[in-house]
Amino acid sequence: QVQLVESGGGLVQAGGTLRLSCAASGSIFRLNNMGWYRQAPGKQRELVALITSGGTTNYADSVKGRFSISRDNAKNTVYLQMNSLKFGDTAVYYCKARVVPNGTYMEFDYWGPGTQVTVSS
Repeated sequence: QVQLVESGGGLVQAGGTLRLSCAASGSIFRLNNMGWYRQAPGKQRELVALITSGGTTNYADSVKGRFSISRDNAKNTVYLQMNSLKFGDTAVYYCKARVVPNGTYMEFDYWGPGTQVTVSS
């Protein structure tokens, strides 16, 4: 089994910063793409940022220039640095990892339980 645990969410004023972390653990042979998604009340879950195992990144237009995704492959951890936060960034943030578990050659997607980010205006 593979587990993802997010941390770093909380309450922050508009213009502030937060850094989210997501650590993957368990029976991992290879950790491929990792990403952050968010879901605001009444809205669909959306991609925020994605990073490949080689470090290539992709961002939603709404966060470009403000958010930065990075990863530490030695720690199986992905980070999301969020700067200049806006009220509209308020959501539950989820980590997703595409994993090849030990003993298989197949990829599976795993999700963390989510962490709340609330930005006050």
